[in-house]
Amino acid sequence: MVDNRTATSRVLLPEPTLQRLPWYLSYVSSLRGRQVEYVSSTQISKELNVDASQIAKDLSFLNIRGKTRIGYEVAQLEKELQDFLGFKKAHAAVMIGVGSLGAALIQDSGLSRYGLNIVAGFDIDPRVIDTPHSGVPVFNISEMNMRIPQLKAEIGIIAVPADQAQQVADAAITAGIKALWNFTPCRIRTAPDIVIQDTSMYSHLALIYNRLDTQAASSR
Repeated sequence: MVDNRTATSRVLLPEPTLQRLPWYLSYVSSLRGRQVEYVSSTQISKELNVDASQIAKDLSFLNIRGKTRIGYEVAQLEKELQDFLGFKKAHAAVMIGVGSLGAALIQDSGLSRYGLNIVAGFDIDPRVIDTPHSGVPVFNISEMNMRIPQLKAEIGIIAVPADQAQQVADAAITAGIKALWNFTPCRIRTAPDIVIQDTSMYSHLALIYNRLDTQAASSR
């Protein structure tokens, strides 16, 4: 495989490709755990239900190419994917909104395995302020301007009521946050240089309900 991660990391990958790369990583990690040495795109295709040619194309964005009639070396493929995705590098984040969802995300130890370290929480509720969650301190949201630079956090995770999302996003960016992971149904507006990823559970629920209703209607 060609090791060209520095150049590759500057390439803006298509979003569908970026969404598939963690699938590949999860699968090859399981193979390495079973001490499998090589895997073909055909094998990955059967396991993940992604076309083999698409897998090869996705990996080619990272300058990762398999060996003819052998496939990809599992350990090397895992390392290349981990390095490119940044899962082995620690990324400091703050949780903005420490309600039921925010508290659950703080307590999710799985996030740290993928490089996301939630170093503090912020809220307006006096019942949660100054009450650590899983060892993570929770501060008043009014302290973001002071605390975020101290914490060296660049990622803000937003889990507040939708009508407060834009306001807290603006405050977080003013405090130095460079990327937002938005769990609200609000479409946050930011400057072009701010990275934003929306993860609306309500949108996914709407999709599930719609598909269920469509299936039920077609079976009548």
